[in-house]
Amino acid sequence: MTALPSLATAKRLVVKIGSALVVDSTQATLRMSWLAAIAADIAALRARGVEVIVVSSGAIALARRSLGLTRRKLRLEEKQAAASVGQIRLAGAWADVLAAQNITAAQLLLTLDDSEDRQRYLNARATLRTLLELGCVPVINENDAVATAEIRFGDNDRLAARVAEMVGADQLILLSDIDGLYTADPRSNPDAKHLPVVEAITPEIEAMGGEPPPGYSSGGMRTKLLAARIATGAGCAMAVALGNIDHPLAALEQGARCTWFLPDTADHSARKRFILGTLHPAGQYTLDAGAVKALATGRSLLPAGVRDIGGSFERGDVVEVLAPDGRPLGRGLTAYASADAARIIGRRTTEIEAILGWRGRDELIHRDDLVLRES
Repeated sequence: MTALPSLATAKRLVVKIGSALVVDSTQATLRMSWLAAIAADIAALRARGVEVIVVSSGAIALARRSLGLTRRKLRLEEKQAAASVGQIRLAGAWADVLAAQNITAAQLLLTLDDSEDRQRYLNARATLRTLLELGCVPVINENDAVATAEIRFGDNDRLAARVAEMVGADQLILLSDIDGLYTADPRSNPDAKHLPVVEAITPEIEAMGGEPPPGYSSGGMRTKLLAARIATGAGCAMAVALGNIDHPLAALEQGARCTWFLPDTADHSARKRFILGTLHPAGQYTLDAGAVKALATGRSLLPAGVRDIGGSFERGDVVEVLAPDGRPLGRGLTAYASADAARIIGRRTTEIEAILGWRGRDELIHRDDLVLRES
């Protein structure tokens, strides 16, 4: 059996912390003693050379009661208002507990667009890497105050996975109210079995995700499995571990029970990791059987092998590549906008210039810009 990852071997670590750990749900106040304890854990990791990034929820939950927004479902603009108030308190709390450990905190607010747009992605990555080089601990949250419904992650599990992929982290820890993945919900099924390791995200594993829990949380195991697919696809090991104890990172390092998701060992380039980690491809190409076989042998995707197109996208956007039966095969950067691609699919490359009136690339997706799920 493959050896499990260990926090003791981490070099660059992303730690995601949910709202229920940061905010006391009965009082709607910060759990400062818990925050101080995990800041001590972070300091211990940094003392032996581990670079640490924190993705912290809690801004909206922290401000809801003070703004009178206590019902379960909030409108987007109400979430944005609560985030505007709570983010100041949350950032201040992290700055205080880290400063007590002689660590400088840095705040970054990201949206889904920041991780999906290639230039913004590179800018965010450069900022994070510079902060780590300067000895800071970046504290990241989704920029809920400005994000629209269309450009939100909606949960910090996937945001944390995208950050881990962005900075080339070797481990991602999702601190939760449960000590890992079970075959069923252990709170309602006494026969549920804990899984200490998951080697691949199969349909059977995905079915164990269930539905998000009630209350302020927007996550649950389902979003953690989505995060696992992003992180492990980028070569990053991920653990779901119990967070509602003092010093949860120290406990994990000492062998506390958790579920480790093993990283994909494929040697994807940074460009291909960006493509693979994209949460919302802008469109789809549906292939014929011949194109599927061609891609499997390392060929580029030509217009002649595409029988249908979906979505509205521009040149350079990430699109999903689908088998004839709709099964996802992979993703790639399209060399043509959807309007132009729709005119040339099913046609030979020698016809492109006559159809469009200008000479473009022979390929819809070049093999260097394509990532297959099997690869």
